[in-house]
Amino acid sequence: MAPKGRTVDLIDKLSFPFFALAIAGEYLALKNREKRTLGDLADADLETLSGPQLSVDPLVPMGFEAQDSKASLSMLAGNVAVQLAVAPALLKVDEFLYRHRISTLGSRRGSMTSAMVLWDFCYYWDHRWMHEVRLLWANHVSHHSSERYNLTTALRQPWSPFLTFWVFAPLPLLGFPPEKVHRAGQLNLLYQFWIHTEAIDRLPEPIELVFNTPSHHRVHHGTNRQYLDKNYGGILIVWDRLFGTFEKEVRRVRYGLTKNINTYNPVSIGYHEFGDIVRDLRSARTTRERVRSVLGHPGWRPAD
Repeated sequence: MAPKGRTVDLIDKLSFPFFALAIAGEYLALKNREKRTLGDLADADLETLSGPQLSVDPLVPMGFEAQDSKASLSMLAGNVAVQLAVAPALLKVDEFLYRHRISTLGSRRGSMTSAMVLWDFCYYWDHRWMHEVRLLWANHVSHHSSERYNLTTALRQPWSPFLTFWVFAPLPLLGFPPEKVHRAGQLNLLYQFWIHTEAIDRLPEPIELVFNTPSHHRVHHGTNRQYLDKNYGGILIVWDRLFGTFEKEVRRVRYGLTKNINTYNPVSIGYHEFGDIVRDLRSARTTRERVRSVLGHPGWRPAD
């Protein structure tokens, strides 16, 4: 989980034992609780209805599965390797943009808070575009590939994160030093770790109103019709409320993909959608089909 444009620092190094302890704690917390079974909602009608009298489904966790967790940890290892490999080049881009900054916003009092909010805003659009553009989805789909939802799912990170590095270019351009941009992204991603859990139910309403929570992020990982492409926020859920992509957790969540890939092979998890893009490019008959095979909405096929 080394943030974009930097190598592993002290916070990253401390993160790994924290992840291990948190995962162990979650496992123990869920060990004796009633569990759902994998595929229990395969044929269920999961339409999320609305209305003041609507009852909310109780939270029943999926729990852990050894192969699934192992696959997620393998994806983390690959992500760290890729991040370290591209870090020097991405850092040079940030430094170039910072040298040509158009503002001194990043040097003002309270600039770290500003950097956190701005990075979170950019992350909302980064995350949203990864769900709306097929090439970007090919990178992000690996994170959604697990049919379970626990803290190891948070570590199921993609292997081509550099594809959306440009989304965060406004920060150094506005005068935020690369080190500060790095720290804002690092803290944002660390925050998002704990929301990948079914050990925590809904939180008090004032928190749910402003912040991204486990309940909101469970929705994001759902394939229920009403949950698709919802709740993109990192730390703040207010972006989703502002831009019309918010959905409340009501019906029990069916995790995974609309068409699950049914594999624990990390290479397949990381690159299967890129392979599908290549396949569709080969079968495309027109320039328009070739463009849409790469930049169209996820799920688009030439036959459509």
